[in-house]
Amino acid sequence: MISSTSTTDNRFFIYEVSGLRQNQETENSSHAIRTSSNIFMQVPYNRMNEKMRTITRLGGTIVSIRPLNNHLSADE
Repeated sequence: MISSTSTTDNRFFIYEVSGLRQNQETENSSHAIRTSSNIFMQVPYNRMNEKMRTITRLGGTIVSIRPLNNHLSADE
């Protein structure tokens, strides 16, 4: 039987994001959240656009996007 899973289903990417701000819940807190450092997120290929919209909505900037690994080669 042929599998319907494509190779894109197994691909993950690392987003480096800077400038995420506090959300509505944490802004009501008396404690500030530090936003000066970059964070890294592992994102599956099929959720990349959704994650980009979320990052933008939270005021973040995507610094870089890179594949998690180079598991696909010409031999496979």
